[in-house]
Amino acid sequence: MAGPKLAKLELQIMETLWTRGHASIREIQEAFPEKGRPAYTTIQTTVYRLEAKKAVRRVKKVGNFHIFEAAVSRNAAQRRLIDDLLALFGGHTQPVMAHLIESGKLTLEDVKEAEKTLRKLARKDKSE
Repeated sequence: MAGPKLAKLELQIMETLWTRGHASIREIQEAFPEKGRPAYTTIQTTVYRLEAKKAVRRVKKVGNFHIFEAAVSRNAAQRRLIDDLLALFGGHTQPVMAHLIESGKLTLEDVKEAEKTLRKLARKDKSE
């Protein structure tokens, strides 16, 4: 099952929760660099949207504020992003791979690891 579609700010908030485990809205806001830090109310609104998307959940209330944790794994969010990216290319991986190679972001080690995974999947398919 694909996770919810997340915007850039939502992903940044999720990154804080994935890293810390749980945090209040104030703690999430303070995790952003001081320069360009979103307002408290912006973070609050975004966290509530993430809660509506079932990407985060409240784990407890301390005084007047809630503590939140990620309800979606980093892996699920990454898979959704990659699926969305590939959809832009009609599901074709070649243009993405070509860009990664040309930009120098795909290393020979990455290719070897991908080949290893492909061989493993091919063996798995044969055994089923």
